[in-house]
Amino acid sequence: MRHCKGSLLLIFAFTLFLSISQAGAQVDRIMIAAGTDEDHALQAISSEQDPQKKLSMYEEFDQKFASNPQAVAYGNWQLAQIYGANGDFAKALDCGDKALAASPHNLDILVSQASLAQQAKNKTKLMDYAAKGGEICHSIDKEPKPEGMSDADFAQKVAQDKASVQSNCDFLETSSFNVITTENDPKTRMSAIEKFTAAFPDSKFGEQVSNYAMYTLGPGQLNDQARLVAFGEKTLANDPNNLPALLLLANYYAESNSSAKAITYAQKAIEVAKGDAPDADKSRKLSAGAAHNTIGWAYLKQDKTSSAIAELKTASGLLKGEDDQQYARALYGLGFAYGKLNKLTEAREVLTEAVKIPGPLQAMSQDLLTKVNSARAKGR
Repeated sequence: MRHCKGSLLLIFAFTLFLSISQAGAQVDRIMIAAGTDEDHALQAISSEQDPQKKLSMYEEFDQKFASNPQAVAYGNWQLAQIYGANGDFAKALDCGDKALAASPHNLDILVSQASLAQQAKNKTKLMDYAAKGGEICHSIDKEPKPEGMSDADFAQKVAQDKASVQSNCDFLETSSFNVITTENDPKTRMSAIEKFTAAFPDSKFGEQVSNYAMYTLGPGQLNDQARLVAFGEKTLANDPNNLPALLLLANYYAESNSSAKAITYAQKAIEVAKGDAPDADKSRKLSAGAAHNTIGWAYLKQDKTSSAIAELKTASGLLKGEDDQQYARALYGLGFAYGKLNKLTEAREVLTEAVKIPGPLQAMSQDLLTKVNSARAKGR
């Protein structure tokens, strides 16, 4: 947690600035005029050495200057840090929320609150603070250019403003991403993902978050096909080469009998994966193999049997020894396609291989192999 750096920094000029950030109009700053009653009260608090008395003085400060939002924000922020240091996170978060109510676009207070929530293991609060902070971080790019300022000077100002808050923004982004990776409840995880993607649209964790989202919305988790597809399409709108999203949508449209769409997405996945490249790793081979598998089955549904065989043969070559279930699917598809073309010897070869693989397609492969063997026997 970020604590106040010692006592209040006093600048005896026209105004005392406690700069929570230097990011301009989009980010709040706390300003307390030098020589005011608030200033004198804070000097007295900073001189007090007894921690308990200092806490009481801050509480009195908040009550006395309740009509001054700047004083309320600063006083409650200090109380939040004191209570947090003492391990009383409920009071700490309550005081910090009061500080935020008085200074809602203050990144330092948001970071302080996020850190307290992290220590309190309150993931919901942490995501709320991080989401609010992310919105503020991205609002800097939307600052209106001051009248009379040149484009070059304005660009430099925005760059400086962003640099001044970068560490705060990085902390909020990373800590909220960690919430997603450690959350076990699918519904809660998806809620965190939605807050994260809205707050950090250009996140360095974007691809990983998309993968978590598609996993969370998929079978075995929330099993929400409509949201899954919508998220996949949204992901591709931002990142057209996102391989998990391409494979997800290719498979979805294949299952939905939208073969043309399935083939389009799968072909793009093959292009991105480059599974046949000499340096292709297991992950890329698996992705390419799955995409060829999807195209092969889509061609089968379109009665383009020869084209299906070519795709499924490529798929089986990439998947053999890498993914037994996808490999079995490719072999079964090949067996079916060869049988349809009355190439019974070829069908028998691939199905004999398929029945050796335990899984949901084993019995179906055995049944099809029996039919192929029967047909071969009759043809002799």
